[in-house]
Amino acid sequence: MNPKVDFFFEKPSQWRKEYLLLRSIILDCGLIEELKWGVPCYTFRGSNVVLIHGFKEYCAILFHKGALLKDPEGILIQQTKNVQAARQMRFTELKEIQDLKASIKAYVFEAIEVEKAGLKVELKETSEFPMVDELKARLENDSELKKAFESLTPGRQRGYLLYFSQAKQAKTRESRIEKYIPKIFEGKGLQD
Repeated sequence: MNPKVDFFFEKPSQWRKEYLLLRSIILDCGLIEELKWGVPCYTFRGSNVVLIHGFKEYCAILFHKGALLKDPEGILIQQTKNVQAARQMRFTELKEIQDLKASIKAYVFEAIEVEKAGLKVELKETSEFPMVDELKARLENDSELKKAFESLTPGRQRGYLLYFSQAKQAKTRESRIEKYIPKIFEGKGLQD
């Protein structure tokens, strides 16, 4: 147990009991406990394997390379269609975790084997994500903006492409693009 992570388990939460049980199960698998993104993250040889997090409707463990796990029980969930590598195992009550303890360990051990083998998730190239017409037109008409956008990391580019494409109306897409142009010129992503 890492004392830097204790606050997560001690703070008031509807999932406190579930978090504590998940922590003990995962630590029993021999992983190193760290604090990343404000949540407990468990690593093997410096690589992220699984983390614990919670939401209003459920708490979960997230396998960073869950797409590579076999999932014989069909219990891993892809959060959204755009999540490429990670998969969640979700829980709504303590009993679920107690009942699945052996399965959780099996999945964690498989995730450790994925790390030992050095396997990587084949991610889609940024160019494979659709670019809305409004952004395409702006980039074609503004070479400085195009240069700035192309200078962004692939992850930041994907973030913008996904965010802009979520808007149903052209007017909304245009206003989103306009709002984020300064950040694009600064080399920043949506969340920076």
